[in-house]
Amino acid sequence: MKIMMIDSIIIDRSRLRRWHLDLVSRLSKGRKPVALVLSDGESLPNSIEILLSLERFIYRLPAPRASDRVENALSSGDKIEGQSLDLSIAGIGGPGALRLRYDGLADESALFGALLSGRVPVIEVTNMEGTNRVGYALPSIETAESLTEAYESVAARVSTLILSVPKAVLCRNMPAIVQTTPASPRAAIHYLSRQVAFSALKRLYRLCTRAPHWRVGWRHVTGSGVFDRGDIGGTPWNDLPNPGDRFLADPFPVIWKGETWVFAEDFEHRTQKGIISAVPFGENGPTGSARPVLEMPWHLSYPFIIADGGEIWMIPESSTDRTVRLYRADPFPDRWVEEAILLDSVEASDATVVRHEGRYWMFAVTRDDAGAPSDTLSLFMADKLIGPWRPHPANPVLIDASAARPAGNMVYRDGRLWRPVQDCRNGYGRALGLAEVTHLDDERFSQTVHTILRPGADWPGRRIHTLNRAGTLECIDGSSLSLKTPKLFPHYRDKPMAGLSNLASGSPGVTGMISALIS
Repeated sequence: MKIMMIDSIIIDRSRLRRWHLDLVSRLSKGRKPVALVLSDGESLPNSIEILLSLERFIYRLPAPRASDRVENALSSGDKIEGQSLDLSIAGIGGPGALRLRYDGLADESALFGALLSGRVPVIEVTNMEGTNRVGYALPSIETAESLTEAYESVAARVSTLILSVPKAVLCRNMPAIVQTTPASPRAAIHYLSRQVAFSALKRLYRLCTRAPHWRVGWRHVTGSGVFDRGDIGGTPWNDLPNPGDRFLADPFPVIWKGETWVFAEDFEHRTQKGIISAVPFGENGPTGSARPVLEMPWHLSYPFIIADGGEIWMIPESSTDRTVRLYRADPFPDRWVEEAILLDSVEASDATVVRHEGRYWMFAVTRDDAGAPSDTLSLFMADKLIGPWRPHPANPVLIDASAARPAGNMVYRDGRLWRPVQDCRNGYGRALGLAEVTHLDDERFSQTVHTILRPGADWPGRRIHTLNRAGTLECIDGSSLSLKTPKLFPHYRDKPMAGLSNLASGSPGVTGMISALIS
């Protein structure tokens, strides 16, 4: 598989930032140094630089930052050799250069214009004319609370894309490009006024509520489930009661030796840490309360369950420990013994394993110490569940906030492999997609998202991000409202987040902002 090699980066001197120098350094690692060629093109609008500086003060953003301007950097000269990546506004790299485009425009002002309007542009690496696409990315800004952080999240994924472009998945299911208006002083002022009001309201929301707060939905279906219907309608969903001031999320139902259990993340607001708990189920619903089955010094979530070799295994998310660990039930369901560290020194979330064509495949979103945690899909393969596991040579195989992060067990339908995926374009866990894996081997990966599922009348709230089924028991999860002073509003305790807007009074704009406060 051919990987793009960059020999020089061209950028306007006035637009050079710390992340550009970091990219040059990373591209140069273990090979001939990449040249940095500085040109004298026009600067970004002053309003952008003023806004970034103001945010550093208002939000007390620690320095140094990837977005910091770099003055007096040394240029490698004007001679451009080999394959160049041209980031200059004028495009001086020549016919063979590669260009970075934001929604089709080769101007970083278009990136800021999209972010100021509350949108993330599609990032493309193309030839100079824009007629041939080399690679694309749709970054997530789910963790960003300012323009500065949103810009840095995008910059992190631009670096990921340039460092490794897997040719096999370049044009698969690429989101539509929306026309972008470059940044302007008016857009910056509008953004700042909106952001100040939103930030104040968000602080109030967090003061009054426990956030994030999730809830698990379950139902018994004898026929068509979500994958068959292509929607979340049909048999009504029931809420699984949350245990006290904790919440359950990431439900994984499993039937083992005639018993049905739902394993889930059990998050305690006081400690801000999750453990894994299990709830016994019968034909009419839960037959007992959630009971802890696995706790570690680090946060645990997404308790992926798999049966293999006559045993039942769990691979919970432990990304804060930078490991992916395999546990065996001994005995099921209350005791889990660690058998192996499948991946080490990697920040991998929501590891999901499937056996496909005689081999084990692990799907997980990875993060290279920067950017959001939900937009970069990496694959790993092994001949045995216990390993050893090796990375796919095209990693990361996908950089796409709409379809990268796993959302539950993969399933076979009519001989075809499908995976539920999280759609984080409008925030973490806002929607769920059903994607068909159209190619999977040790050289290529591709998928096509056929359906997007969003909360609504059938599943009230503003989030949905996990889908699993065992036998007739189908589970999803979603957001809910948990007030720190529930006696003031007893009706709203552990209610879907859609009900939050009913607490608002005043202008529709205030109500809209309150409804958007999902953490």
